[in-house]
Amino acid sequence: MQTKNVVSISLGASAGDYDYTTRFMGQQFRLRRFGVDHDVGRALDLLARWQGECDAIGLGLVSDHLLVGTRRWEDPITAELEAAVCEVPVTTGARLRGFLDEWAIRHIQAHEQRCFTNARVLFLSGLANYAIAQAVSEYTHNLSFADPLLQLGIPAILGSVAQLEAYAALTAPVQRPLQALWGKAPASARDVWTRLMLGRAARDASVLVGPHDDLAAVGRGALNHKMVLTSAIPDAEVKRLGEQGVDVVIDRTPQLLERVVGLNVIEAMIIAALGRQSRDDVLHDEYLEIFGDMKLAPRILFPSGRPRRVNRFAFVIHPLSREYLKAAKPVELVSRIAPSVVLPAVEKLIAYSPPFVYSKITGIRSPTGTEAEGWLITVGGTPKELLAHSPEFTYRRLLAAAKIAEGLGAQIMGLGAFTKVVGDAGVTVAKRAGIPITTGNSYSASAALWAAADAVKRLGLLSRSEDGRVAGKAMVVGATGAIGSACARLLAMSFDDVYLVSPEIGKLLTLRETILADTPDAGVHLSSKADENLRDMDLVVTATSGAGKKVLDIMKVKPGCVITDVARPLDLPASEVAKRPDVLVVESGEIQLPGGVRMRDIGLPDGVVYACLAETIVLALEGRFESYTVGRNIEWEKVKEIYKLGLKHGMRLAAISGVNGPFSDEDIGRVRALALAARGRWRGREPASPPAREGAPPATRPEVHAGA
Repeated sequence: MQTKNVVSISLGASAGDYDYTTRFMGQQFRLRRFGVDHDVGRALDLLARWQGECDAIGLGLVSDHLLVGTRRWEDPITAELEAAVCEVPVTTGARLRGFLDEWAIRHIQAHEQRCFTNARVLFLSGLANYAIAQAVSEYTHNLSFADPLLQLGIPAILGSVAQLEAYAALTAPVQRPLQALWGKAPASARDVWTRLMLGRAARDASVLVGPHDDLAAVGRGALNHKMVLTSAIPDAEVKRLGEQGVDVVIDRTPQLLERVVGLNVIEAMIIAALGRQSRDDVLHDEYLEIFGDMKLAPRILFPSGRPRRVNRFAFVIHPLSREYLKAAKPVELVSRIAPSVVLPAVEKLIAYSPPFVYSKITGIRSPTGTEAEGWLITVGGTPKELLAHSPEFTYRRLLAAAKIAEGLGAQIMGLGAFTKVVGDAGVTVAKRAGIPITTGNSYSASAALWAAADAVKRLGLLSRSEDGRVAGKAMVVGATGAIGSACARLLAMSFDDVYLVSPEIGKLLTLRETILADTPDAGVHLSSKADENLRDMDLVVTATSGAGKKVLDIMKVKPGCVITDVARPLDLPASEVAKRPDVLVVESGEIQLPGGVRMRDIGLPDGVVYACLAETIVLALEGRFESYTVGRNIEWEKVKEIYKLGLKHGMRLAAISGVNGPFSDEDIGRVRALALAARGRWRGREPASPPAREGAPPATRPEVHAGA
């Protein structure tokens, strides 16, 4: 069988030269590479030497002729090298690269947890990778291009494909003389200037695109925890990038042979195998036929030896009352002078302040190996101020926060506290924002019942009937709300009787129909007021949007009742809870995050967050960048799904907490003892003298921000 000969003349380093024999498309090939260390004269000599002794020639590490927008410019050096070959076909691999690069981006996006979704991508040369930039721009607007800096020494980083096209139109005709002028600057000055500007841009990016040879210009430290998208990278270079801190290397050139070769070699082999005289003689359908039966895939390489994925999220927090504003020292100092004047003024003023990043969150690591990092973004309005304005007032601030999140590279944003209640509960924000939005209400409902179940179990005052139901009565206050309705549906499946409380009578009737359709044997009772049946309840879930208004009389609650307060601000302030030490009041369900979490204080123990924030993090870890929970009707299938996803990613219920902090076993034992003693005197009315809790902790605990 005749052996086909393909020679690659590369402007790259001669250290990567090879000479070996392989099979491709059913034919025998001898492949030889000659690197010239950027010496164009030597490349011309080698082309003259080898074109009479091979079937096709590939040109490696040359600049493709520019095709940017609707314009095309020829690269003079590439044109000179191509013109020097007249006896055999010659190719740079540009035609093959044109459609394989686009395919590689789509393949990676589909199979690697949508890693380009809102990613911050830095191109060392957008002109050389224009097709890739166009493909990536379908998934993110956070694109930047270092062409002016690296080509001409201009201290600028382009920020969009449109800017890249304008830059090409202005500079392409005079690129060579301008590059020659920049090349005359002292090498030390060029290196310092380039590393300073490029290093800053690289640190802000999550993905770098460019030839592996050029990444040295980025500088040490700027490659830490980055994903690098390159082509035909040797194993030695992968190792070197790993030593510089790179987490993931994606080689968009599929490895079709025993060793890595450039696309110029692959295309030259195809031309030689088909016996064509020019690369233009190969039809697109022939490429499709050649690659159709091959299991093509970009190479996903992990220099550290273990897979690493880092997904990104953002979450909106805001102060829950004037008291939270005192956490800022300037406000605290001034408010001592005239608190009745200063605090109301600050509360009104801060509602108009632009959103800002309060904290970055790092160190979240799922047992699956996926990691997440994110940002807490503060909007200034307290619930009182948010209610004092139209929903559009809050929408504008949330959309401004979403814009910040998008610019940071977040792939999903969660709404916390009262921001997920105002208006249409996230629907409008999700429609207008550039990234997916979730309210976190699905996990809030799940965590509320998780906490309630744990509290009931630890208190040990209720038993189960033969059919597995809890032998007791449960009440949901605010049952027609998003979280309340989900809690009601789940409680109806596990308690003998469920009492649903809401002033929205029409919605209550609809909710009962929905529950009975799912659970026909449920005992469902409706009421517009909580106090009417409160004295008989064993479990109460409060999930109102009352912004601190009194929703129930705790003095009418049965001793030993468990109250799970999901509302923010709390439906039961510390002063009310202190009246009944024989009742266990749980502040919703807080979630312990997996990994070594690092973030600023939000008023919870280290690594513990509110469930709505946890939902955002779970979705990020799962790569579910979608508007998961929006609107006032929660799909209870999602409540169950997010619970299971949370377990998958290592989420667990934190120690159940009340207004004084986490409950210890001794605290719960004390509540149980007081409840049992008080039940002997209970007559369905408030006790004449509530029992005192011995050794009770202080009435309040310090908090800075809340995001639930």
